[in-house]
Amino acid sequence: MKIDKTKPVLVTGATGYVAGWLVKLLLEKGITVHAAVRDPDNKNKIDHLLQLAKKTKGKLKFFKTDLLEEDSYTKAMKGCELVYHTASPFTSKIKDPEKDLLNPAKLGTRNVLQSANLVKSVKRVVVTSSCAAIYGDNIDLQSTPGNIYTEEIWNTSSSLHHQAYSYSKVMAEKEAWSIQQQQKRWDLVVINPSLVIGPALNLDSITSESFNILKQFGDGSIKPGVPNLGIGVVDVRDLAFAHFQAGFLAKASGRHIVSGYNTSLLEMAKALVPSFGEEYPLPRRELPKWIIWLVGPLLNKNLTREFIQKNVGYPFIADNSKSIEQLKVTYRPLQESMEDTFRQMIDAGVF
Repeated sequence: MKIDKTKPVLVTGATGYVAGWLVKLLLEKGITVHAAVRDPDNKNKIDHLLQLAKKTKGKLKFFKTDLLEEDSYTKAMKGCELVYHTASPFTSKIKDPEKDLLNPAKLGTRNVLQSANLVKSVKRVVVTSSCAAIYGDNIDLQSTPGNIYTEEIWNTSSSLHHQAYSYSKVMAEKEAWSIQQQQKRWDLVVINPSLVIGPALNLDSITSESFNILKQFGDGSIKPGVPNLGIGVVDVRDLAFAHFQAGFLAKASGRHIVSGYNTSLLEMAKALVPSFGEEYPLPRRELPKWIIWLVGPLLNKNLTREFIQKNVGYPFIADNSKSIEQLKVTYRPLQESMEDTFRQMIDAGVF
């Protein structure tokens, strides 16, 4: 599916952490970006994008949209051959999993793709899903072929009552594939990132969920040690490039695990030690699982005993070869990503 770069491109959730870097790339390529946002009049949210547009060849147009409103994206999509759907909730502060996570993810995806069905110019939709749509708990790795996560695997262990965020990503992505398969005009390419790190273009994003782990590394709250928790990470700049490629490479198709490293909380912390170890109380060791089991639920309500049982002590191992071969992604070193993120948080006065 060949996409005309002279046509405008729609980006939903354009003020978001990942979307900001994608918008930057598009603008630098001279592309007109239709930025779908909740409030185009909120200068604090959109100013960083306006500043980017001033420095680049591309053009930027804002459209007021709402994930939960039917037909909300049709106007913003007019004239676009390519749609990037990046908007989705990501938070651990959940009161009602269905209302806070599932509905915005699933219904939002449905509303965007139903607009794609209405707008005849659309040829391709790129959806930002997650590795959470591939697995729910680290223990799931044991039931995969070859003990590795690949694009063929779907998360079957999450529900509204356990790993609700992961469940919302599964249901949203399945909704996308279901809608795509009911028509033949536009194709669907899906990006499945692991935990996203890297500097934010808008300092408001520093409050997002992805920065909470690094905040705990720097503020001393987990200085005694971290759980033995396997995790995948990807730099936001590499992820934005993967999105760009997924949109414009004619042969791009299907799902793509976009994860730079199979790592762990301790390895992430160790990456910061050379530059920041003398000034900040970084954790230097892993705590035994029995200690996490005893005190984890008391310190963090998200550290349930079920989560600890199914995640602590198990690695994360994913195959990112498709993103390297098909999307031509080159992943930057973990230390570079960690240092750039941590340094920005220091400059922003987080610590």
